[in-house]
Amino acid sequence: HVQLVESGGDSVQAGGSLRLSCAASRFISSVNCLAWFRQAPGKERVAVATINAGIGDTIYDDSVKGRFTISQDNAKRQHYLRMNSLKPEDTATYYCALRDGGYCYSLNDRMDYWGKGTQVTVS
Repeated sequence: HVQLVESGGDSVQAGGSLRLSCAASRFISSVNCLAWFRQAPGKERVAVATINAGIGDTIYDDSVKGRFTISQDNAKRQHYLRMNSLKPEDTATYYCALRDGGYCYSLNDRMDYWGKGTQVTVS
């Protein structure tokens, strides 16, 4: 079992930036996909970005392309979401997730582990 813990959520003004971090409790296999999802009040949880560990392939939702960047640091067992040019519609609880033992080929791929979320509020 892998525990994921997010950090970095905050309240910011529109146009601002944040970096979310996700720490994994143990080393994960070299073949995996790390992801960020978000859920706004009254809406379903959706994927915003994925990255395939080791090879660096990334997928972004159209709503965040050019503004958000997902990255990873396997040595630290962490992955990150850099969010620039934030908009009020980015307000949501952000969750990190892990697909262990497989890569992601779409934003709809199944995840095996989830964090508990960190709140981002943009006003």
